[in-house]
Amino acid sequence: MKKDFYEILGISKNATPEEIKKAYRKKAIEFHPDKNPGNKEAEENFKTCAEAYEVLSDPNKKAKYDQYGHQAFDGSGGYGGGHHMNMDDIFSQFGDIFGGAFGGGGGFSGFGGNSGGQRRVKGSNLRIKVKLTLEEVANGVEKKVKVKRKIQASGVKYKTCPTCNGQGQVLRVTNTILGRMQTATTCTTCGGSGQTIESKPSNADVHGMIMEDETVSIKIPAGVVDGMQLKVSNKGNDAPGNGIPGDLIVVIEELEHEFLKREGENLHYDLYISFPEAALGVSKEIDTVSGKVRIKLEEGIQSGKILRLKGKGIPSLNSYGSGDLLVHINVWTPKKLDKEQRQFFENMLNNENFKPNPEKSDKSFFEKVKDMFS
Repeated sequence: MKKDFYEILGISKNATPEEIKKAYRKKAIEFHPDKNPGNKEAEENFKTCAEAYEVLSDPNKKAKYDQYGHQAFDGSGGYGGGHHMNMDDIFSQFGDIFGGAFGGGGGFSGFGGNSGGQRRVKGSNLRIKVKLTLEEVANGVEKKVKVKRKIQASGVKYKTCPTCNGQGQVLRVTNTILGRMQTATTCTTCGGSGQTIESKPSNADVHGMIMEDETVSIKIPAGVVDGMQLKVSNKGNDAPGNGIPGDLIVVIEELEHEFLKREGENLHYDLYISFPEAALGVSKEIDTVSGKVRIKLEEGIQSGKILRLKGKGIPSLNSYGSGDLLVHINVWTPKKLDKEQRQFFENMLNNENFKPNPEKSDKSFFEKVKDMFS
């Protein structure tokens, strides 16, 4: 079971962005591979801390994590930088966190930063929408989608960038009132990859890329919500040279159901019955996200009554069970009556049995609404 991100960084849920950054830097320096050469456990801790920081440092991801926990992202393999991020991801995204703690950069052993290793550029992300029925939302589903993505063409040859000598960065020295200051900027010739194209096939673009259709399988967990974003690692566009592929961002679009209305993890169903059915009682078949079920209505059931079917709603992303299905009883009043029907109801106008006589146990409309949200 995955450990809580706040616990990993040793902070509370109310920690400020600065406190989150400070806690991550402290942990990352503690487990940094340069400080723990050959220590696999320290390397895993280093990656786990980066994973936690990637989520908690992003307000949108943090809000989703606070609401749904790890399940908010686990549906398609990651948090935005990838489940069990690799070192290239970490140093390309968070290298500035380490400041001058390790040779003025974030890199080690040839990864990232400016410690002498070649920087690996990440390809651009792709974004698609996936439409889900309410049944698919409730039960989880695996979708196969066709994605048009850029991949590196076969036969492309690269050479070391002559501008940055393969570093991916160019050092600039500026004279200021405080003295000479040195800054590193991304090389504009190679875009930070440290390589330029020496030769390429005629069908490739200036970056040595071609477009290709690929079928991608996406595992979507039960309980996702409309607008939620999942991520499939490394299924975006490729990057030139030895770069890292971008990610495929999957936006969930929930389709409207014909009979069921969703409200969080609960579902609502309007069941219409006739006067005779309400008076005599009846058995009715209704729709749920797991198929049809039959419910029994007692005789004398009142319009407005709400029946609660436990666990027949939407599963929680946090795996805390499922919501309920609330069946709203509506007694249908005929809009037109024939002569015989009219005569019957006229005879019943003064009948004591037909006069409204609510019991104390019969809740008002406002009480029912209050119960629904409690």
